[in-house]
Amino acid sequence: MVRHPLSRRRFLCNTATGTLGMLALGRFGPEALAGKTPKDSALKGNIHHSVARWTFDFLSLEELCQLVRQVGFAAIDLVGPNQWHILKRHGIDSSMCNGAEPNLEDGWSDKSFHSALVDSYRRHIDLVSEAGYKNLICFSGNARGMSPEDGLSNAEEGLKKILRQAERQGVTLQMELLNSKIDHPDYLCDNTDWGVELCKRLDSPNFKLLYDIYHMQISEGDVIRTIRENHQYFGHYHTAGVPGRHELDGNQELYYPAIMRAITETGFEGYVAQEFMPSGESHEERKRSLASAIKTCDV
Repeated sequence: MVRHPLSRRRFLCNTATGTLGMLALGRFGPEALAGKTPKDSALKGNIHHSVARWTFDFLSLEELCQLVRQVGFAAIDLVGPNQWHILKRHGIDSSMCNGAEPNLEDGWSDKSFHSALVDSYRRHIDLVSEAGYKNLICFSGNARGMSPEDGLSNAEEGLKKILRQAERQGVTLQMELLNSKIDHPDYLCDNTDWGVELCKRLDSPNFKLLYDIYHMQISEGDVIRTIRENHQYFGHYHTAGVPGRHELDGNQELYYPAIMRAITETGFEGYVAQEFMPSGESHEERKRSLASAIKTCDV
């Protein structure tokens, strides 16, 4: 089984490079794609599909845009401002923008990073809005010895400094839930309760949680009930197989058709993005794995 050569942490750091150079470019062409599924797609349209850029980095972004069009959807997650012009050229939506975060560890739960984060997020909120996009990812960062309550208070204080701007610009900040058991040791927003409490304290339609199904299966399980009871706080979903973060096939423990049905039953209108690491030996096998995952989730 081929292991993916690039980690999520490293990819997110790389995508931030060059972002500041884009600030002077203004609008990036026409408005973002309005329809989330191409009209000629064979997909059912109940789920708005996307795919994370970093897990298909063996393709150029141009090639990935062509692939998602071939599969029948029209969105890619985790692309920064310096590459939005490529998405627009292909009519692909930037379903979850990134680039404002320095990394996954230095986040909103630590006051020592607030000054830099506020400056970066203020710039990126404007960029996202000007480009016609809607979602911007953010992270709690690591605890570094602080209590969950202190982390919550710090995150609330810091995010309130940018939240009104996000509301004015029509941008939703989405904090990702990540597991601290295997992939991201010491990450604070590693459970639904912590994230939901932060949503309640901020009390804004422009702050949501990115519910990563792979990470939360590892952290706490009980995925479908959690979605049904907390869906109003979830603005975006990520998928991957458990264990291993590979394909959504019979070698992993989650049954994604049932999870997708639970999501649609809540009336969710956002995106579900594939974030598994394809394990095929060849590029063609890996590309086929995306079409298979989309088919599995297209309920």
